[in-house]
Amino acid sequence: MYVRARRPIPTLGTVIDGVLMAGCSAAPAAPPKPVTPRATASAPDVAPLTRAQLRAVAFKEGEVAGAHEAGNPVLDPQPKEEQRSFPPVSDPTCQAVLDIRGGERASAVVSQEFNWKGDIWGGGSTLAAYEDGKAQQAFARLKQALGTCRSYEGTAWMGKFKTTLTVVQPLIVGDESVRFLETIPMGPEHPGDRNEQFTVVRAGNTIVTFRKLNLGGSASFPSDLIHRQVERLREAQRP
Repeated sequence: MYVRARRPIPTLGTVIDGVLMAGCSAAPAAPPKPVTPRATASAPDVAPLTRAQLRAVAFKEGEVAGAHEAGNPVLDPQPKEEQRSFPPVSDPTCQAVLDIRGGERASAVVSQEFNWKGDIWGGGSTLAAYEDGKAQQAFARLKQALGTCRSYEGTAWMGKFKTTLTVVQPLIVGDESVRFLETIPMGPEHPGDRNEQFTVVRAGNTIVTFRKLNLGGSASFPSDLIHRQVERLREAQRP
C-alpha cells in the first residue's frame, strides 16, 4: 500500500579531534556533548475537497465539444434510503474494483453524464475526494485487485449477468492511472457484446473514473477531456 512513512532523524557520529604537536603529546580531547534531536512536526492533514468543490471542477455547459442538447449534467449521489441494493458480485476481489471505481468509501462524490451528438451510448465520470493519504491506499488496493480479477457474476437492473474484465494499456495521466474493459455477452437478439471502458486516475487526494459504453464495438473516453478534468482536480488541491 502507498503509505507515507516518517523519515527517521539522522544520528550524529562521535567526533574526536586529535591535536598533534611536534615534540610533545596532546591532551585527550573532551567527549562531545550529547546532541538532543529536534522534534519533527508532522505535516498537517490536507482537508479533502468538498462536494461543492468537486461540482465546481466538473465541466460546464459549452466546455465539451460535440455535446448533445441534453447537456452533461452533474449529479450528487442518490440518498442511501432511495438506492436499490444488490448483493455483492461473486468475486470479492472484483467487488473491490467496483467499489473503488464508484468512490464507495470516499468522503465526497459527484458524477457527471456525457451525451455526445451521434453517440447513443454516451459516457460518464465519477469524481471522488478522500482524506489525506487515503486515495493512495485505495488506488493501491485497486491495482492489487486488478492483478487477479478476471470475471465475476452479479445482479443489476437488467437481472443476472456475467462480466469478463480485461486490463489494457493505461493512459499516462495524473499521479497514477489504470484502464480496463468490462464485457458482458448480450445474446443473439442484440447487436453485440456490451463493452464498457474504465479509465481510473489518481490526482493527489482524489480519484476520478471515466467510463465509455459501446454495444457491438469499442469506444474510448476522449483523452483531452480526461487530461483537462485531472488538471482541474490538481489545481483545486493546490494551497
